[in-house]
Amino acid sequence: MTSVLSNEVQIGFAGPEASIYVYNEGKEDYTQVFAQLTKRDGSFLVSKEKIDNFDWNMLKGKTVIPGRKGGVPYMTLEYVIKQHGLTPGKDLTLDDSIKFDLMASAFTSGDADFVTLFEPTASNIQNMKKGYIVASVGKESGEIPYTAYFAKKSYIENNEKTIQNFTNAIYKGQKWVKEHTAKEIAEAINISPKTICDWKKNNEEFRNEYNRMMRSSLQYAAPKAFRKQEKLLNSKNEMVAYLAAKDLMDRAGLNPIERIEANVNDTAKNELAELLAQRKARGEPDASK
Repeated sequence: MTSVLSNEVQIGFAGPEASIYVYNEGKEDYTQVFAQLTKRDGSFLVSKEKIDNFDWNMLKGKTVIPGRKGGVPYMTLEYVIKQHGLTPGKDLTLDDSIKFDLMASAFTSGDADFVTLFEPTASNIQNMKKGYIVASVGKESGEIPYTAYFAKKSYIENNEKTIQNFTNAIYKGQKWVKEHTAKEIAEAINISPKTICDWKKNNEEFRNEYNRMMRSSLQYAAPKAFRKQEKLLNSKNEMVAYLAAKDLMDRAGLNPIERIEANVNDTAKNELAELLAQRKARGEPDASK
C-alpha cells in the first residue's frame, strides 16, 4: 500500500481491507479495488495436540494465534468463531501480537493452543509433529473477497485501458491454471515435480538453504530498503509518512503508545550531538524536539 500511495508502483495486491482503511482516513486520491483474485481464505487451523474429531467449541478457554488484527485472515477466523457461537475475548483468547512471518515459530515454541497457517507451512508443521491440521478456515467461512488488486483512483480514471488489460491478463492466467495439471504448471514455472517432492522429503534441509540464501540476499538489500523507508518518512503526503513510520514501528516490535527509556552513555551522547549538528547543517528539522 505504501508503494502505491507514494507512486513508486501503480498497482498493488492485498486484502480489500487495506483500501478501506485508506479511504476512511479521508484521503482524496484514495485507492480503489478493481479486480479480485481469490475468493476463499486459504489458511488452516493447526492444533498443538492431535485431535481426531475437531469441533470449534474445543477452542473454548484456549489461546489462538490468528495474525494481524484488522487483516482479512484475522477477520475471517473471527467470523467463523462467532458463527459457532463463541465470543473472542470472552470464550477464547486471540493473540494478535505475533507478526505474520513469526506465527509458526511462535506457535511451536510458545504456549498457544492453536494457530492459523497457510500452506506449505501448515503441512510442514504437521510433518515435524509439532502441530496438527484440524480444520480449513476457508471451508468454514465460505466465499469472500479475500485478495484483490488496487490502484489509486486517479490512475484508474486516467488509465482505463491499462487496468482492463491487466485484469484480462490475470483472468487468462487463472483460466490456464484451472485447465492444466499440477505437473504442467510446475513445468511452466521451471520447477519439476521431482524438485517439489524432494523439497517435501528434505524439508528441513531446504528451509535452511532457503534461509541462508535469503540472509545473503537481504544483507545487500536491507540498507537500500532502509534508505527508501527513511525518504518516505519525510514525505509531504501524511498518509505515506504515517504508513512508513507504522511499518518501521511494527518491524521493531513497538507499539505507537509505548515509551522507551534508555541509559545513554557519554559516547552515545556525543554521537547524537554530532548527528544533530549534521542534520542542522543540511537544513533539516531538529528531530530531538
